[in-house]
Amino acid sequence: MADTTNFSVRMDSDIKKQCENLFSELGMNLTTAINVFLRQSLRVGGFPFDVKLEQPNRETIAAMREAERIAHDPDVKHYSDVEEALRELKR
Repeated sequence: MADTTNFSVRMDSDIKKQCENLFSELGMNLTTAINVFLRQSLRVGGFPFDVKLEQPNRETIAAMREAERIAHDPDVKHYSDVEEALRELKR
């Protein structure tokens, strides 16, 4: 048997509970899941998944700016609900 050691991790108790439930569904406990993560980290030489800030591309940024402009433009027709918008489209 391999030489083992203990370590402590502080985490949000709700996150811990959710993870325990998730990993239980996968047939393992939190300790096993953490060991899987650590072994995968060693295998790939870093995080076993991408760790990055998601940055929208230029097209998405332009669409977001246009949506903001439209939302605040008093000259743009606004609808109170989907049915009203659909009635307008059918004209």
